[in-house]
Amino acid sequence: MLQSFYSYASHHPIPGHLPRPGPRLRTNCCPGVFAYKRSPPLPLPLPLSLFVLLQHTATPLPIRERKRRGRTKICCRGLERESEGDSNHSSGSSCCHWLTNPKKVMIMVDDFILGTFIASLLGFIFLYILRRSATTKADKRRRAVGAFNDEIRNDCVRSSENGEVRPEGGPETDVIVVGAGVAGAALAHTLGKDGRRVHVIERDLTEPDRIVGELLQPGGYLKLIELGLQDCVEEIDAQRVVGYALFKDGRNARLPYPLEKFHSDVSGRSFHNGRFIQRMREKAATLPNVRLEQGTVTSLLEENRTIKGVQYKTKTGQELKAYAPLTIVCDGCFSNLRRALCIPKVDVPSCFVGLVLENCKLPFPNHGHVILADPSPILFYPISSTEIRCLVDVPGQKLPPIANGEMANYLKTLVAPQVPPELYSSFIASIDKGNIRTMPNRNMPASPYPTPGALLMGDAFNMRHPLTGGGMTVALSDIVILRDLLKPLCDLNDSALLSRYLESFYTLRKPMASTINTLAGALYKVFRASPDQARKEMREACFGYLSLGGVCSTGPVALLSGLNPRPLSLVLHFFAVAIYGVGRLLLPFPSPKRLWIAARLILGASGIIFPIIKAEGVRQTFFPATVPAYYRAPPVQ
Repeated sequence: MLQSFYSYASHHPIPGHLPRPGPRLRTNCCPGVFAYKRSPPLPLPLPLSLFVLLQHTATPLPIRERKRRGRTKICCRGLERESEGDSNHSSGSSCCHWLTNPKKVMIMVDDFILGTFIASLLGFIFLYILRRSATTKADKRRRAVGAFNDEIRNDCVRSSENGEVRPEGGPETDVIVVGAGVAGAALAHTLGKDGRRVHVIERDLTEPDRIVGELLQPGGYLKLIELGLQDCVEEIDAQRVVGYALFKDGRNARLPYPLEKFHSDVSGRSFHNGRFIQRMREKAATLPNVRLEQGTVTSLLEENRTIKGVQYKTKTGQELKAYAPLTIVCDGCFSNLRRALCIPKVDVPSCFVGLVLENCKLPFPNHGHVILADPSPILFYPISSTEIRCLVDVPGQKLPPIANGEMANYLKTLVAPQVPPELYSSFIASIDKGNIRTMPNRNMPASPYPTPGALLMGDAFNMRHPLTGGGMTVALSDIVILRDLLKPLCDLNDSALLSRYLESFYTLRKPMASTINTLAGALYKVFRASPDQARKEMREACFGYLSLGGVCSTGPVALLSGLNPRPLSLVLHFFAVAIYGVGRLLLPFPSPKRLWIAARLILGASGIIFPIIKAEGVRQTFFPATVPAYYRAPPVQ
């Protein structure tokens, strides 16, 4: 059958496929068209044979005649010939008869068909190579992630197979929460209020004593109201915060929060972090279906690549295991479990040195104060009616030692002269008192590794520089999103479906999280002193832009406070600052030096914000509606 097919194909040649050469004859009827004496059939490759068959079965092209200036143009299957008079017309007819005669073989070469065929073939080859390359890269990345998680799984995850006895009738707990800080305590109360059986395991249930996590932005306070936890800022001597005050080289600018459209009670709050956490723990413990236990979680329990629970050590040292369909890890910035659930990329750009100032008043009451000092910013804000927190940013990870007095000398000689006069004496007294605390500032973009049965939240999942005080706002916003996602679900036992459904959490959190994360990283880099002239101009431009008032101040402050979580608005304001700086340089008369500095200023601004946006994820940040997980519906139960 194939032989007869090849024989037929050899008698009906196609463009670009020459029969076996024989003596070539020029035809009289069609100049430029050659015929060959018939030769034995030459087998064609199968794809070309199929092409011949398709050409033969297609409807023949009609012979088109059109007269032009007394001439007749005859076209047959792409062959054209011009002739004059009737005799030539008859010759054209015989030519067409000759072309359709199977006893004579000729070759018809159509450049367009040949070119189209070759271009299509090359295009298919190119697309195949691209697709294969993309698939190979994805496979390599998947294998790398799998290898990474396999390496750390022995440290963070333990298998619960090999006939281990499990509780009969299924777990008695719906959700295990690891950690009872701001995120863990708020989450436990929220899920418990929705009827979930929650088991909270916290390493230390005594009141924490930290120097960060003390300023809650207005956007975070709105989330606190939404969760029904607003009374947790009462009875702890929390202070209202209504805006910021910015200081630079003896000048200052007041930046109030845009709260005109909100209830009079809505504002920021500052407090002792430990008191706030204890209030939330107490409120969570009042729910009968929430159980708080002191213990240290040592590992996650895994079965068939699904997290089934945790192994922990109680206060008395007893090793126990707890099981639940969903385990939420929110054990803070020092988490030892995050490596099993994400790819941590922790960066430590600086450290905070913390002091508590007493018996003094801030230049602007109920405001956070930011001093653009050298080499890094200094923060002041109230944490009680009699205390003011001071945080001095020290670049790098190496700090002057506290024990031998180098840190006190650093604060007195380099930092104190840049402190506002109203706070100077209290600042020196606090240093002499000796209660100096330090805390590394961490950045960690969210890079989750979706794992059935487990989820990361809080600082264990995502961190940003604490300059803007946005950590608690992001954590409370994440809890609101997770609560809304879990509300339609009555049963959490199908871990695979639940994990796929909760992938939408990572996209839905992006507007708030990316706005605050990007702003924190960008502001820290702009506010930090630099010997580079372009960076100095950017710092000065930022102060000048915010000092203009109106939308130039309310816009950035609304972003910083979590009241307007729009990443695109952030980018527009950031480059507006850069353009404002360029204008300052070029007016009234530009010079070559100023033009060069202006160009470097724009490049420097791009170099600050674009890497941060890339780390956050461009698609999820600016185009979340294009992510398939954004539309994921709850699993049918």
